[in-house]
Amino acid sequence: MKVLLVNGSPHEKGCTYTALAEVGKALDAAGIATDVFWIGNKPVAGCIGCGGCRRSGQDRCVFGGDTVTAFIDRIDDYDGFVFGSPVHYASAGGAMTCFMDRVFYSAGSRLRSKPGAAVVSARRGGTTAALDQLQKYFYITGMPIPTSQYWPMVHGNTPDEVRQDLEGLQTMRLLGENMAWLLKCIEAGKKAGIQPPEKQQKINTNFVR
Repeated sequence: MKVLLVNGSPHEKGCTYTALAEVGKALDAAGIATDVFWIGNKPVAGCIGCGGCRRSGQDRCVFGGDTVTAFIDRIDDYDGFVFGSPVHYASAGGAMTCFMDRVFYSAGSRLRSKPGAAVVSARRGGTTAALDQLQKYFYITGMPIPTSQYWPMVHGNTPDEVRQDLEGLQTMRLLGENMAWLLKCIEAGKKAGIQPPEKQQKINTNFVR
């Protein structure tokens, strides 16, 4: 089993990476292989709602050649995902938000039933709002969400400061342990003949008579 740690910070080895690395250590210790995917520091275009991904039937964004399509190409190789982001104005970073919108809108069906978790890093505030934003992608897509002992966040302006956030690091490790446990439970269930619920045709309603 393998988990992909998605670094949504423009800084490749910054605070967000430090948090994800702590999750990765716990996963590795539990026998779950991990890789890191950095979304990079180039501009990431947002979803324009063109619907091309739905019409193509390929479960991928039609605007190719960027970090979004590079990630989508790797989805099927992993059993779980941890998405990390810095906190910008009490929300996920702008590039990460654009990345998540396009990934989940175009390729969400390929993520369904795979565990997903979010971690955030901040100097001080806005973390719970950013987590709420990120976790909604998992709720809407039908991804099981592993928990920890507290909100999965770390605090600090630098990686060295993050490493002083002992509670935050412990929370990251427990998230990794719970992710490993959940993945093993899912694997055991599949071996016992238990499959995820079948996807249903979504009923779309609005509030206009």
